[in-house]
Amino acid sequence: MTPQQRREQIEAMLREDPHDDFLRYGLAMEYASAGDLETAVRHLQELIALKPEKPYVPAFLMAAQSLVKLGRAGEAMATLRHGIEAAGKQNELHAQGEMQSLLESLE
Repeated sequence: MTPQQRREQIEAMLREDPHDDFLRYGLAMEYASAGDLETAVRHLQELIALKPEKPYVPAFLMAAQSLVKLGRAGEAMATLRHGIEAAGKQNELHAQGEMQSLLESLE
């Protein structure tokens, strides 16, 4: 299956279940893998905003890493700070530590 076919398959599944966090994350990762970081970041930001009370924690780190690659370190740091807070609330300590390490490397 080609990357385009995988994206199309994920998009079709999302039309059936638009609130599936894992599918949305997978779609963003497909764009990142294809080198389309702008679209990946947009999808990750949409995923984070989808459930503000309990956002999908892995999306913060991936969005921040993509933003760094795009030369947008300020946005990456803001994303990481928000992600660290969300991870703490959800007791996602490993993810919180990874985001803290990346944030410290950018400061």
